[in-house]
Amino acid sequence: MNKTSRIFVAGHRGLVGSAIVRRLRADDFSQLLLRSSAELDLRNQGAVEQFFDAERPEAVFLAAARVGGIHANDTYPADFIRDNLQIQTNVIDAARRFGTTKLLFLGSSCIYPKHAPQPMPESCLLTGPLEPTNEWYAIAKIAGVKMCQAYRRQYQFNAVAAMPTNLYGPGDNFNLQNSHVLPALIRKFHEAKLRGDAEVVVWGTGTPRREFLHVDDLADACLFLMQHYEGEQPVNIGWGEDVTIQELAGLIQEAVGFAGKLRFDTSKPDGTPRKLLDVSVLKAQGWAPRIGLRDGIAATYRWFLEHQGDYRSS
Repeated sequence: MNKTSRIFVAGHRGLVGSAIVRRLRADDFSQLLLRSSAELDLRNQGAVEQFFDAERPEAVFLAAARVGGIHANDTYPADFIRDNLQIQTNVIDAARRFGTTKLLFLGSSCIYPKHAPQPMPESCLLTGPLEPTNEWYAIAKIAGVKMCQAYRRQYQFNAVAAMPTNLYGPGDNFNLQNSHVLPALIRKFHEAKLRGDAEVVVWGTGTPRREFLHVDDLADACLFLMQHYEGEQPVNIGWGEDVTIQELAGLIQEAVGFAGKLRFDTSKPDGTPRKLLDVSVLKAQGWAPRIGLRDGIAATYRWFLEHQGDYRSS
């Protein structure tokens, strides 16, 4: 992949895709192929084939997906498994058939078993039951990893898979009904501050541990993998450290400046007890993240304040 390669970033308007576009443009990649979902429905096999036939991308970052938090996964299981299977199947297959040189598939740390060893190595994939609240999404992503491996074995197609941890940053979804925990808490604390509320209610017990990675660090890792990694096994991308949900809430409370109290609603689900990735494989190859959680949260809150009119925060 060089500066004039034709590069398709699938899902370029989402959290991950937009970060990848920022990273590529910062490095002067000049031939980016970008299509919104209105312009190209990746669930439509015929439309995807026509796009690849016409544009012939040399490299593909497959960041398009239907994503959401516990509530969204639990409420729309059919949508999550159907849409993600359709998107990744259509894109991976068309990329192979229409001459793409290399493809990077973005999975998720939720593909690993609910009670996987901590930190979770890539080798623990398919060694135990999944977390029930997001198994539909996880199964689709596992299928994507296996499709990359199968196409590599049968067709020698250079498809690699990356498994990011929990992500956050500019362009995130702040909708309280279907967002992930970090952006949801930013909005909850912000609105509670504006109303002068005495407390903010956080789902669950506050004890689960989660790892968080700024999406700009992820984008940097994706470019690194496209340029340096050729293996069949998926590669974890994370920070290598985690915090409890209670500690996360405290960091967000501090960044927002909310003066009230925290209350944990223990009637709500916690999800997986802990999700920490073993990032030794990527670290050994020479990559490490740079944006710490405290600084990343503060920057994300500033972005939220500047984009409250954006449809993703409605």
